[in-house]
Amino acid sequence: MRRLDEKIIMESSSSKESILKNIRKALTQPTDQPYPALDKVEFNFEEAGEDLAVLFAEKFTALLGKFSICANEEDLVNQINALRVERQWSDLYCTDENIRSAFDSFGFQQFSTKPLAESDASITKCELLVARTGSIVLSSAVSSGRTTSVYAPVHICIAKSSQLVFDVKDALKILQKKYGDQLPSMISFATGPSRTADIEKTLVVGVHGPKEVYCFLLDS
Repeated sequence: MRRLDEKIIMESSSSKESILKNIRKALTQPTDQPYPALDKVEFNFEEAGEDLAVLFAEKFTALLGKFSICANEEDLVNQINALRVERQWSDLYCTDENIRSAFDSFGFQQFSTKPLAESDASITKCELLVARTGSIVLSSAVSSGRTTSVYAPVHICIAKSSQLVFDVKDALKILQKKYGDQLPSMISFATGPSRTADIEKTLVVGVHGPKEVYCFLLDS
C-alpha cells in the first residue's frame, strides 16, 4: 500500500513538473496578438454642447437615480430634511465631520448613532460626477470609507457642480493627478441603484447595494 502511495505521489509530481515546463516554454515564446486591429480602436466621445449638469441629470434619472440642484448649503439641508420627513426616516448615517458640522449649523440634529446596517439612509460626498454615463465616482478617501455608500438601503450623495466631468477618461485623469501613486483602496463608479437580471432575466433593484440613490448637486 505504501509503495502504491509513493507511486501516486511520484506520478503527481511528474505531471506537475510537466505542466510547469510547458508554461515556462509558452512564456518564452510570445504569440501574436489575435486581434491586432483592436489596439488601433479609439473610443472617443465628443463632449455634448449642453450643460454637464443637465446631461448628468438626464442620464442619472434615466437609470432610476433621483437628482436635485441646491442653490446653497441651507437649501441643501432643507431639501434633505424635507425628504427625511416625507419618507419618515429616523436614522440618517453620516460619519463625514464636514457634512455633519455644516448640517448642524442649520439646526439639523437628526443624524443617527446606530450602526450603518440599521440606518434608513447614508449620506456621503463623492470624488466626481461623470455626465455622459450618469455615474457617481466614489472612493474610500472621500466617501466615508468602503461600505457607507453600499450597505444602507438608500444612498444620498452630495456633490458640487465643479466636480462634473464629461467622460470616464476625464475622471480617471483627475484621480491620477490628485492621488498619483497613492490611490485610495477603493474607487468605484456607481451608476444608479444596484440592480441585477440574473434570475430569469427579470430586473431586480437593490440586490447588491442601495435600492435608491439620490444626488444633491450644490450649484457652486
